[in-house]
Amino acid sequence: MKKFLDDNFLLTNKIAEELYHDYAKSQPILDYHNHLIPEQVTGDINFENITQAWLYGDHYKWRAMRANGVDERYITGNATDAEKFQKWAETVPYTLRNPLYHWTHLELQRYFGITELLSGDTASSIYESTSQKLNTADYSVRGLLQKMHVEIICTTDDPLDDLAFHQQYAQGPSSFRMLPAFRPDKAMDSDNVTNLNTYINRLEEVANRSVSTFDDYLEALKGRHDYFAQNGCCISDHGLEQLSAEDYTHAEISAIFAKIRSGQDLSPLESSKFKSAMLVHFAQWDHEKGWVQQYHLGAIRNNNTRLLTSLGPDTGFDSIGDFSQARTLSKFLNKLDAENKLAKTILYNLNPAYNEVFAAMAGNFNDGTVAGKIQFGSAWWFLDQKDGMEHQLNALSNMGLLSRFVGMLTDSRSFLSFPRHEYFRRILCNLFAEDVVNGQLPNDIPWIGKIIEDICYRNAKEYFGF
Repeated sequence: MKKFLDDNFLLTNKIAEELYHDYAKSQPILDYHNHLIPEQVTGDINFENITQAWLYGDHYKWRAMRANGVDERYITGNATDAEKFQKWAETVPYTLRNPLYHWTHLELQRYFGITELLSGDTASSIYESTSQKLNTADYSVRGLLQKMHVEIICTTDDPLDDLAFHQQYAQGPSSFRMLPAFRPDKAMDSDNVTNLNTYINRLEEVANRSVSTFDDYLEALKGRHDYFAQNGCCISDHGLEQLSAEDYTHAEISAIFAKIRSGQDLSPLESSKFKSAMLVHFAQWDHEKGWVQQYHLGAIRNNNTRLLTSLGPDTGFDSIGDFSQARTLSKFLNKLDAENKLAKTILYNLNPAYNEVFAAMAGNFNDGTVAGKIQFGSAWWFLDQKDGMEHQLNALSNMGLLSRFVGMLTDSRSFLSFPRHEYFRRILCNLFAEDVVNGQLPNDIPWIGKIIEDICYRNAKEYFGF
């Protein structure tokens, strides 16, 4: 019987061990999509304790604690940090077979050298020992990233952000780069005209210009897109239920924008046309600058209205949606491709039933200009666990070229989440190794090892131009 979380965790044979330890393990990390807070990186802060580093903002853990019957006071409420950690520790033994069990103990091992299991009985000692380390210089947020050999982090930033912390960070010495990513979801949220008008009013202030017409709006947002590019941005990102791909004319969108500015609600078709137009313009700007565009598709958000009212969004009440994806994906990508304005694109799927749909769709728009131009992105959110990663890797292998895949990312708000790259790499190596053992791949370790290194590091470095 293998020991839990030993050096060969998730590696089921000697070839898997060789691939991981000799080829994957030492590759630097390019974390091209996360939700880290730039101010904390620039300020190189120290967390006071592990609760602040681990539990603040982590809705994965919050969902598990609620499922375990923990009162909200110990999750997002006014309990002390020590009390919150105690409740999380008491929950951990009940997360067996949930990826949180693996992630929790990987993070304790990799950052703090702790090999004992977290439970209610060990909570106090682990809280004290980790908190002591987190208050030292080696465990500042930059120190935590350096421990994981991070080379690049790309944050997720609204077009209205002044990027002051990115600018400040870029002026100083550091072992890794921090770049912004352009996330304009709020700029096209026409389902809530009141919120969109508030956003447009803020854009007027940031851009120092009046926005009365749709052309004004495009010019102001294009200025923000240019500003991001001037500050090192080379990636955009969208988090959507599904892509909008309605036919429209410029005159139609101009009239719809006039309705928005007058405070009138839009019909569902008008809203969809507006979103379609905005997505096309954003994509054209991305292509113009040679950026990579990312589309995270399929989440149904804020399902629990009672707790949304009291706790707000992004607090653990989102889920996998069952939105139709194929037709709008095809229409949107085809429109851009027909105009020769389709940028390098990564498609992330949240509903596992659509894995093959996304993988096959990506292949429709690869044109030989760039290896892996259209990517079926890594297993995302609810799917970034062993089963979900294997399903994504297998779908990509069957429908496209896994060898050209740009690999893993954290998509996380936590500075302690970077062992997820190790988790992915172990799963990847084991997948190849099992095929070798079963005679489904040749026993050519140097070549397979090279492919492993590409997926873990080199493909992303070349694809994004880092």
